[in-house]
Amino acid sequence: MPTVNTVSGPVDVDDLGLTLMHEHIILTSTEYLQNYGVGGWWDEEYRVADAVTKLRALAAKGVRTIVDPTVWGLGRYLPRVLRIAAQVPELTIVVATGLYSFEELPHQYEFRGPGLALDMPDPMIDDFTRDLTDGIADTGVRAAFLKCVVERNGWTPGVERICRAVAQTHVRTGAPITVHTNAGTRSGLLALDLFAEEGVDLTKVVIGHAGDSNDLDYLMRLADSGATLGMDRFGLDTYNTTVRRVETVAELCARGYADRMVLSHDTACFMDYFGGDWDQVLELALPNWRYDHILDDVLPALREKGVTAAQLDQMLIANPRAYFS
Repeated sequence: MPTVNTVSGPVDVDDLGLTLMHEHIILTSTEYLQNYGVGGWWDEEYRVADAVTKLRALAAKGVRTIVDPTVWGLGRYLPRVLRIAAQVPELTIVVATGLYSFEELPHQYEFRGPGLALDMPDPMIDDFTRDLTDGIADTGVRAAFLKCVVERNGWTPGVERICRAVAQTHVRTGAPITVHTNAGTRSGLLALDLFAEEGVDLTKVVIGHAGDSNDLDYLMRLADSGATLGMDRFGLDTYNTTVRRVETVAELCARGYADRMVLSHDTACFMDYFGGDWDQVLELALPNWRYDHILDDVLPALREKGVTAAQLDQMLIANPRAYFS
């Protein structure tokens, strides 16, 4: 039986159950938090307890696994995740390695690598591999997949180098990839071209945020490569409304693409993008951007559009299982 590495150790892929494939637990800029949050708007104990409450409620509704692509650049901090996970044993949490940057490399990689001031193999590849095979920092938690970004500006030198390092780590380890993309600029196509050039198995790639688009030709072109469409921002209505997202997923199911889609929200228990005002922003501006929106609202809407129980199970259970197999 294939297994997948999780915060709690390896589990059989058949035990992942109903899986939300792109959710965060807590997003913070660690430097910003340490310098301006601590002693101000940040309360570690409150946020841990709040996350535990929200994740227990999600598990009580039948979700068994969340896949968290929080990597360097989004404030990955495994000791906090471990504290939370220990209090929600009914929920499996899968974490990632990689690098989240829209344009530039971190300075820590800027001068080290092939043809650079310190001419050497790209250290990102070894760092990502260590996270996958040995564990992240000293936590013992092994990442199970890779994360990178291709945003509206496309192939900046930094973004291209990160994505090639992710691709080469995939080739070395077999770990699957999730790539954040910009639907408006169709950057998913750029990502797939680069991954194919580097020898990536495209059936092991999720095109993150593909669901921000309702362009069926674009979405089918991505899926026809073998990649999986991340229909993963339900509730984030500023990018695409739930009504439109539902229509697009239902139409793709009708066209035979249920085996190449996964569903999620891309939300979190807390994000510091609004300082300490996360809860107020959600309540006032994004009330549907919550972990249970798919279960409570989206699945009934998809059923009304003719999506079958088998197709829903495919997107929520079988496709995540295949991704990690």
